[in-house]
Amino acid sequence: MGMSVTISAAATQDVEQIFRLRYLCFQSEAELYGNYRIDPLVQTLDAVRAEVEADLVFVARLGDEVVGSVRGLTDAEGTGQIGELCVHPRLQGHGLGARLLRAVESGLTAGRATTRFRIHTGHRSEGNLRLYRREGYARVGDTTGPDGVRMILLEKESAAPVAAGV
Repeated sequence: MGMSVTISAAATQDVEQIFRLRYLCFQSEAELYGNYRIDPLVQTLDAVRAEVEADLVFVARLGDEVVGSVRGLTDAEGTGQIGELCVHPRLQGHGLGARLLRAVESGLTAGRATTRFRIHTGHRSEGNLRLYRREGYARVGDTTGPDGVRMILLEKESAAPVAAGV
């Protein structure tokens, strides 16, 4: 291949690729839970467009192809809410998920009063849980998502500034 993967802020022209990538990546999660109504599979293109416009969204690119993405926003309590972290199946296991996670953490602390980060994943998603633990997240609770999947909530304190590591 010869190209390296770069991480950058998402742009409007990335919306369609992010939309398709999420749909592809979250198929394995849907299969794991026997539930094809999980949010990334029922989300509309317009909803992804609104996220890219309003939230902090990063993408991983291999040339012109979006091969990973993550979304974040800081809520009124100063918690950086992170979601929809995904990496194309053919590139998983090469550290892109961790790079995207660090990029969004760094972005959420730049010029914001982010005191901690929160992320969630399904209770059977062992690979995701391993990644989040390795990146310093600890379980703080669980909840049931609107789609009926039991979600594990994980948090870590913000150590501003976060090293981007991208």
